[in-house]
Amino acid sequence: MADDSVPVKTYVPPYQKERWREHADRLGMSQSEFVRTMVQAGRRDFAVPEHPSGEKPDEEVSSGLEPQVKDALSGEDHRSWDDLLEAVTDGVEGRLEEALESLQEANAVQYSGRHGGYRLVEES
Repeated sequence: MADDSVPVKTYVPPYQKERWREHADRLGMSQSEFVRTMVQAGRRDFAVPEHPSGEKPDEEVSSGLEPQVKDALSGEDHRSWDDLLEAVTDGVEGRLEEALESLQEANAVQYSGRHGGYRLVEES
């Protein structure tokens, strides 16, 4: 653990931890890095790209965003964190909206104003 990091503890059901572990493994991430990335993703509508099927992640853990960051910085002297975040997440909001509309039309996801969010519709 880096000297400037502090632990955060949370409790989730065993099935959720297993899903997170499996997803982290597919992305070549540690569980800590996965949770940290997903929290940031939820805060900023940020998508983490999947590794192409069959590709083995490098030994060194990577976010997969290096090419987008380099593109965003090319030709620039300096860019702020917010500018970089906007550059690498461009289009995510529209894709999320389209996905939610499609899932709602298929009655797979439902929005609840009372609960302030979306939920999966249980299959009968």
